[in-house]
Amino acid sequence: MFLNKMKYYPAAVLFALLTSCGDKNQQQQPTQPPAVPVTLTAVKSAQAAYYEEYPGTVVALNEIELRPQVSGFITGIHFKDGARVRKGQLLYSIDAQLYNANYDQAVANLNVQEANLARAQKDADRYHELEKNDAVAKQLVDNADAALEVAKRQAEAAKANIKGVQTSVRYTKVVAPFDGVIGISAVKVGAAITAGQTVLNTVSTDNQLAVDFNVDQKEIYRFSTLMKKAKSSDSTFTLKFGTDIYPEAGKIALLDRAVDPQTGTIKARLVFPNKENRLRAGMSGTVRVLNNAAGNSIVIPYKAVTEQLGEFFVYVAGDSSKVSQRRVVLGNAIGSDIIVKEGLKEGEKIAVEGVQNLREGVTVAEGK
Repeated sequence: MFLNKMKYYPAAVLFALLTSCGDKNQQQQPTQPPAVPVTLTAVKSAQAAYYEEYPGTVVALNEIELRPQVSGFITGIHFKDGARVRKGQLLYSIDAQLYNANYDQAVANLNVQEANLARAQKDADRYHELEKNDAVAKQLVDNADAALEVAKRQAEAAKANIKGVQTSVRYTKVVAPFDGVIGISAVKVGAAITAGQTVLNTVSTDNQLAVDFNVDQKEIYRFSTLMKKAKSSDSTFTLKFGTDIYPEAGKIALLDRAVDPQTGTIKARLVFPNKENRLRAGMSGTVRVLNNAAGNSIVIPYKAVTEQLGEFFVYVAGDSSKVSQRRVVLGNAIGSDIIVKEGLKEGEKIAVEGVQNLREGVTVAEGK
């Protein structure tokens, strides 16, 4: 009986070992994850015409701050705020009493100096006549000539002083420097003003307004070419405020003298007609530059793109129904699509739906 037990025990142990090994093999066998449902689309090329956008600022083509050139008090304001003014139109009057008095004094001084000059001239002539007959000493003749020269210089100084005082009198009238629109007056009647410091108002032109924006220095050649080819009726340059498009097309007027070394950009200026006075200096908008030079470009739905740490990727389906993540370089957006500059070829299939569930090497199944 003892022998029978000894034979039975190894058989039971063997059975247990075989059973545990079978369970372990079943546990270690990996299970295949189900395929992720996605929507795939073939990469295609298309004619890509799009607008490049730049932030821009509306500025006046001609604008000047009015500052007085003499000090005093404002005695008259001869316009309505915001009115259109013409070149030479009287805008402000400054108290001219002091300057008129100075002018009268300068005229009186000139009269005195001219009288002195006439007397010195007569003395010099008389001494020269006496000198011809050796009836006067040479020293007296020289003194008379010197006095005459001094009188001439004093008369000239008096005339120059009159010109200066006349200028001050003229500056008591502030006039419009050119045709344009004047703003809201910064001073009232009776206000004290200081020459060269007090800002009275601002006058600017408004029949045409400029829009300044910055472009990368790499674009200088392209914008120089556009500047040569642009026509007033061309729609290459348009202006947008929010979702509203300004109805008039612009024309590129100039590129700035030099590139800003800190930003690597150069300022460009467009000119827009402003017949209906919709534009105001200081407005901020978006400059739209039509770019139709891209030709056939790879264009894909923007929703197929994922972003990681500032880089962009798409999931490309392979022959084994597995997707691989591929880095792409993006261009400009065209509606709901976007141009791909690098990373994809025509005919490749990419995932456009279910992208959020994908990762490298996942098997996908195209949904119906």
